[in-house]
Amino acid sequence: MSTTTKILILVFLTLSLSGLFLFYNLPNSWEYALERRGFKVASMIVVGCCIAYSSVVFQTLTNNKILTPSIMGFEAVYMLFQTLIVFIYGDQTFQVIKNSGNFFISVGLMMVFALLLFVLIFKKGKSNMYFLLLIGLVLGTIFTTMSSFLQLVIDPNEFLIVEQKMFASFNRMNIDIFWYALGFMILCFIIGFRKLQHLDLISLGRENAINLGLDYNKSIKFYLFIIAVLVAVSTALVGPLTFLGILVTNLTYELFKTYKHSILIPCCCLVSAVAILGGQFLVEQVFNFNTTISIIINFIGGLYFMFLLLKVRKV
Repeated sequence: MSTTTKILILVFLTLSLSGLFLFYNLPNSWEYALERRGFKVASMIVVGCCIAYSSVVFQTLTNNKILTPSIMGFEAVYMLFQTLIVFIYGDQTFQVIKNSGNFFISVGLMMVFALLLFVLIFKKGKSNMYFLLLIGLVLGTIFTTMSSFLQLVIDPNEFLIVEQKMFASFNRMNIDIFWYALGFMILCFIIGFRKLQHLDLISLGRENAINLGLDYNKSIKFYLFIIAVLVAVSTALVGPLTFLGILVTNLTYELFKTYKHSILIPCCCLVSAVAILGGQFLVEQVFNFNTTISIIINFIGGLYFMFLLLKVRKV
């Protein structure tokens, strides 16, 4: 099957699932329901594209197909902030910090965390990328431990507010937050797609990329910043989706045997959109909101992650 045919199939699946999500089992007040569902579909596509782009680029930079940007600790920073504001303000949290304010503060904190890592740790040298990952993993563990401690000492009724932030949800956004996230995503895509050929060179390895004239360290820093913005936006918008990146990127690699990121990234965005649309449809129409999309994706992604580990071990 040709690459064009596979892309057309993915486009068809994305459009079909979008239509199914929009029009399946519409209530009598279909105008309101259709507007809400259309907003959700657009949000899911934005989140899927952010996660797909950041995951493919991150795996290219690390030359590892089982790592995702979540290892850097962004989600731990997000959860620590959500827990901290509830610990301080209690049930007055939503009155003190609105949804849009929460979004911008969360994005800002994750960006500050990323910049501190890059400025303080990233220096010239071959092993800096792995040192950066190690520090991010350690700090993420520390932040997660701090979040768990605060969650134990807050009032059980207030913990319910934090619990809502632990799982990805497309029901707690407003239209203003969506447009902000869309603007961030479009800006990152425009800037990033202008240098896609650099990713093709980076995938050849550090020495080969430098020999071909690429400013390797500058490119690494540039794409790490793009990744930080996209991960921060997607996490602040809907919450953590830990295993989605592993799932969609490796499915894309299996479907498209190419090194060209001009093909891999758009196709991964389509695969990610299909996964999120299908998962949210199951949550709403099959499970009647008794579970969340993050649980479904993390369960499937976790199993696939174990499969990948066993597959690599056999090789």
